[in-house]
Amino acid sequence: MDSCSVLTLDSSRDKDKLSKSFILILAKSPLYSRTLVPYLLSSYLGFRYLRRQPRLDRDDLGVMTLTRGTSADMSASPCHVSKRYRNGDIWDFEHEMAVAASREVVLGLDGGTTSTVCICMPLIPYTDLLPDPIPVLARSIAGCSNHNSVGETAARETLEQVMADALSRSGSNRFAVRAVCLAVSGVNHPTDQQRILSWLREIFPSHVRLYVQNDAVAALASGTMGKLHGCVLIAGTGTIAYGFTEDGREAWAAGAGPILGDWGSGYGVAAQALTAVVRAHDGRGPLTMLTRGILQSLELSSPDELIGWTYADPSWARIAALVPVVVSCAEAGDQVANKILLDAVQELASSVKAVVQRLGLSGEDGKNYFPLVMVGGVLEANKRWDIGKEVINSIVNDFPGALPIRPRVSIFWSISSTNYVI
Repeated sequence: MDSCSVLTLDSSRDKDKLSKSFILILAKSPLYSRTLVPYLLSSYLGFRYLRRQPRLDRDDLGVMTLTRGTSADMSASPCHVSKRYRNGDIWDFEHEMAVAASREVVLGLDGGTTSTVCICMPLIPYTDLLPDPIPVLARSIAGCSNHNSVGETAARETLEQVMADALSRSGSNRFAVRAVCLAVSGVNHPTDQQRILSWLREIFPSHVRLYVQNDAVAALASGTMGKLHGCVLIAGTGTIAYGFTEDGREAWAAGAGPILGDWGSGYGVAAQALTAVVRAHDGRGPLTMLTRGILQSLELSSPDELIGWTYADPSWARIAALVPVVVSCAEAGDQVANKILLDAVQELASSVKAVVQRLGLSGEDGKNYFPLVMVGGVLEANKRWDIGKEVINSIVNDFPGALPIRPRVSIFWSISSTNYVI
């Protein structure tokens, strides 16, 4: 059994608002260094509030609160509800399972363009203090669940499969679930939320409470310990900048996928590199080290083979996996690769600047403080050509009040009264 420890909690003074709150758990996975998963917090489910726990270990998991999640109403008792099976094969395990009626669980999902993670945790009874560590019954990992990337059918299949797998591993079934919380990339409009909620209602009994939000909202909360204020920049396979004001206004930029121009993303960087190789091979562009680097990485012998490789499986994550090659070539002095990264920096910075300006996060003089949460593999400082650092420099040049925050699993400093993290 995996476990996690409480790092912070919501000391919300308005207990009525707890019915629309949920915790975000920053989980450490053996396959991924950081996994953000939403976990329900509801007065209906018997929670009051959480308090900071005294012990913080390096392997602890961060817990933070998040409000404004889209919720479906809870009604009938699970004993009187019967839901049809959306996919018989996925849920076949339930026929052979006897689940103790006393153990109720919640599911939290972080769905992205590269991977989707689901955690199954027990429902915590009413108490002033949560157990430390909090038990995690099961964790399941699957592929892309962004409907803009793989299509709605495939995205739903992934989400359903990862939830079923987590329940199966935990020895639970859908009637034991009290809440499902999804933070999913590609949820950019209320119609996206309602579409997913409608689909979830077909799967789960009507007593289950349902929450759906964009994964950028969860990412922002991971850096601010649950306080929805400031701006988050995600730059992984895809990219989005998302911001909130303290009075609840929100705005975002980018996040529309590669066809509409997420050029600062991992996909955008790698796609431009592939294009540069083809142009060089044709004689339409300058020679570049990217040709040798990409061909070696893909174990291909000629740029002509890139066409077949690309269209055999044009998934975003597969293309984005070439970003390290681009960074290595730029560090080695290749001007083509260097320009691709410089362009990416400007694209990412301009997304943040657009959100900050629309929401007025920096104040009239542009110097007001606001948290800037940086999330995603493209922004991680793992080489000399540090994309994240260059993005921060560009943003701070225009908005000196921006405070960059890189969420970390192992080191947190939380203050429950302010929900702030350093």
